[in-house]
Amino acid sequence: MNLIELKIITQKLNTYKKIHYIERINDTTIAITFDKDKPYYFDLTRGEGCIYQWDEIPKSREYNAPFDVVLKKRFINAKIKSIEVPQHDKILIIKTQSASSYKAIETTLQLEFTGRHTNAIILNGEGVILEALRHIDISNSFREVRVGGKLLELPKRSFEPKPSSIKDIDELETYLKEVYHTKEHKRLEEIKRTKIKSIEKRVTKLEKSLRQLEDEAKLLQKAATLEQHASIILGNLDRIANYQKRVELEDYEGNRVMIELPKESVNAADAANRLFARAKKLKQKAKGLHIERENLSDKILYNKRLIHLVKSAKSSTEIEIYLPKQPKVQKRRIQSDNGIETLFYQGYKILFGKSQKANAQLLKNAKMSDMWLHLRDIPSTHVIIRTDKRNIPEDVLTFAAKICVDFSIDKSGAYWVDYTKRRNVKVKEGAKVNYIDFKSVRIVKE
Repeated sequence: MNLIELKIITQKLNTYKKIHYIERINDTTIAITFDKDKPYYFDLTRGEGCIYQWDEIPKSREYNAPFDVVLKKRFINAKIKSIEVPQHDKILIIKTQSASSYKAIETTLQLEFTGRHTNAIILNGEGVILEALRHIDISNSFREVRVGGKLLELPKRSFEPKPSSIKDIDELETYLKEVYHTKEHKRLEEIKRTKIKSIEKRVTKLEKSLRQLEDEAKLLQKAATLEQHASIILGNLDRIANYQKRVELEDYEGNRVMIELPKESVNAADAANRLFARAKKLKQKAKGLHIERENLSDKILYNKRLIHLVKSAKSSTEIEIYLPKQPKVQKRRIQSDNGIETLFYQGYKILFGKSQKANAQLLKNAKMSDMWLHLRDIPSTHVIIRTDKRNIPEDVLTFAAKICVDFSIDKSGAYWVDYTKRRNVKVKEGAKVNYIDFKSVRIVKE
């Protein structure tokens, strides 16, 4: 987007009287609806800033940072005083006035599409910074961006006018959709490539860990042998001297058996007890290995299904919903994997189990007013939508139903997903349930 194109877009924006709604839909994109028209999307990615339109772009998650709180408080239902672009740079300045119960409040939203300086800055009527998408320290730039400070102007730049892709303002909507289509296609392919490579690396690591697990059957066989030797020793205590470290005895079928006594044992009875203890530990280890094998297998299957979802994703936002960016603080924190995955869609928290144990835990922790989803007549993951006593929009139910299908079934086809309030679900055993008063949604898996 060049300066001439930004000015043409500004001409269109100046036909509006009011900002109906405003919110951030991903880390760097703000959606603004003017006069209840189709929203405009202001992408403030550094070096790639642009403005576009599209029929519908879902939010990757709910944003409640101080910037988002001020953004909504100051601009929702605000009257537009002016929208202008300075002559010297790609900066869109939206000045508004919101009427409170006792006075009108003037606020400016400054959207800067200026390479490395790209930012969204909220200013009060005196030009003091209220909040910003990116806070910039004076040690990192000549131009500090901090709450409570005055905003300096960017240095004026000389421009060589570039031809505009917009021939007429009537073509603006077509142009803005093409901007999104081009940008999204490039971004989607790049994200798919990066995410798939990362998940495949994770799968390889999990499969290696699975291969390196000991064989439970061999451990159980060894435990059985130790128990047998311990029993034989107990039946022949009078034949074993305290100094002996190896004895040859008959088992209960008359076969000769050579038995190694533990070096640390003080007598035959102590040797038998130590062998029983070793056998018990081997049994516990075998049981733990069985659980670990199941956990690793579940994780491998989950990640392989996740790869399929990423490959079939139709937007970068969809991938961000499946694989949200983790805050740096959380990355440092070691978290236990309880087998329950959490996603956010349109402001709703969606949880689903990656194993039978996780499904049972999910059912146990769900609130009675939460929405529960499950494939009809087919074993599947259990999905919970946290309602917080709100009515769930149809698109959120459809998305959750899609999650239920995609993480339960690998075969393409049409499937019915039943859903009802958690209060209507009766747990029989583990994750096995009966349910009543349900509705259904049909999901087609490609």
